[in-house]
Amino acid sequence: MRIVFTLVAACVILTSSLQAQVDPLYSQYLNNPFLINPAYGGMNKSMNLMVGYRKQWAGFDGSPNTISATGHTSLFDNRMGAGLIISQDKVGENTNTFVQATYSYKVRFDDYRYISFGLQAGFMNFRSDNSELNIAAPDDPVFLNPLNVTKPSFGAGAIFRTDKLFLGLSVPRILNVKATFEDLTTSIYSQHFYGFASYIFLLSDRVKLKPAVLVRAVNGSPLSTDLNFQFNIDERYAVGVLTRNFNTYGFLAQMKINELRFGYVFEMPTNNSVGTRFTSHEITLGLNLRVFNFHDLTQISDF
Repeated sequence: MRIVFTLVAACVILTSSLQAQVDPLYSQYLNNPFLINPAYGGMNKSMNLMVGYRKQWAGFDGSPNTISATGHTSLFDNRMGAGLIISQDKVGENTNTFVQATYSYKVRFDDYRYISFGLQAGFMNFRSDNSELNIAAPDDPVFLNPLNVTKPSFGAGAIFRTDKLFLGLSVPRILNVKATFEDLTTSIYSQHFYGFASYIFLLSDRVKLKPAVLVRAVNGSPLSTDLNFQFNIDERYAVGVLTRNFNTYGFLAQMKINELRFGYVFEMPTNNSVGTRFTSHEITLGLNLRVFNFHDLTQISDF
């Protein structure tokens, strides 16, 4: 596999225009939409902290590894929100790091319906570590100087929400990022557009069903669609299934202990993807805190 990645990397670098990097994949956005939409900041009437780790296609040499840390809180009697997103995605010898601060503002229609608008701003860093490649000609100038580029990053999003319905649209990073490297034009990043929708069905006093769909679009790649079905039991436990483009299938489970939330996702690709033996795993740990007197942990209903 190392030889395969070396050949692919060499072919990509030597072309006049590299294909832009894609956003990292997440499977637990169902309970942390903040990763893909800044309008979600402060929506839970509390301070929310979450860390996550995703290993995609375990056993596949050079496969993606993603770590993330997010924090956001509601402000000014829950009318506004502010937060921070830090994520790093490593694929082969390439590493993308994003750091963005967020702001959101809510427009309420009544106690159950409102629209939230969000903005985020920060920077992204793209780094290519050629030392991880088996290079046949190490004195080639293309490989002597590793690519290390830092650029500004801006994003926006909007969410319409009721007590049961959730609709979101976002462009987490609006700017298309390019860089010049050894007289080559390199596309570092292209815009990603997200559409997200979910609805809560009350099956009983203890059980809720929450189906959801996420559509992701980026220029030069096929449209990606995630389908999720999650059962919420007593606002403490959640189990569900998911599929991505019907090429990957998975199982998710979450548990809430007081203010702590634990989550795990297992995914298995089909032979139409990379093969069933290269499974993916994602774990998250979240914490909800009451920081201001207008915060209310009993109103958290996204679990």
